[in-house]
Amino acid sequence: MADGFSWCQLAGSVRKVEVAHLASGGAPLLGEPPPIELANTSYAARGRPKDGLQSTEHLAAWLRDMRPRLAVPLTDADLREVSDGDLHTAREVRDAVRALAVATVAGRDPDPAAVAALNGHARRTPRWHELRTTPEPHLTVCTAGRPVAAAIAALAEEAVVLFAGPLRHELRACHGPGCVLHFVRDTTRREWCSAGCGNRARAARHYAKVRGQG
Repeated sequence: MADGFSWCQLAGSVRKVEVAHLASGGAPLLGEPPPIELANTSYAARGRPKDGLQSTEHLAAWLRDMRPRLAVPLTDADLREVSDGDLHTAREVRDAVRALAVATVAGRDPDPAAVAALNGHARRTPRWHELRTTPEPHLTVCTAGRPVAAAIAALAEEAVVLFAGPLRHELRACHGPGCVLHFVRDTTRREWCSAGCGNRARAARHYAKVRGQG
């Protein structure tokens, strides 16, 4: 296998893809906590549901873009080994996080199945910090399994911390027209996941007001 490339299965064909040029599934990255970013890979475009993790290539691209914010460091070599199993696991974690986010925003009790799924994934791949002394003392993350699997397990663990802690009280669903994304509110007046959704919401309100006056 040539360095910097991977063989990825997409739409029934195998393509040789450079890691830097992996095609994402279009899922937005909004600067939210990583578990919420994962949940937001299930999104909508013009009101139609979209899946940003349709393929191993999509997952590899998402992990690539999230690398600076993941608890487990991932190299290009790790991304070249993203498997169908990783994709299945990431989708399960995403669906559990999304179900818990929906319940939290609605003020409902969480689905026990979603809780069990999240807890199960959080404990799948052990990881720990070790001391390295060269070139100077620093911490490094070690895992007992594949780094990609450990990174996904870490996302599940971060979600456990989020839903068990005070940050869950700031979790909101975007009020933008047709939007299904979630965000953690950083100001009391925030209503939208992004400025784009805010602009569309204001335009929709203005249009409705003008029509009402007509």
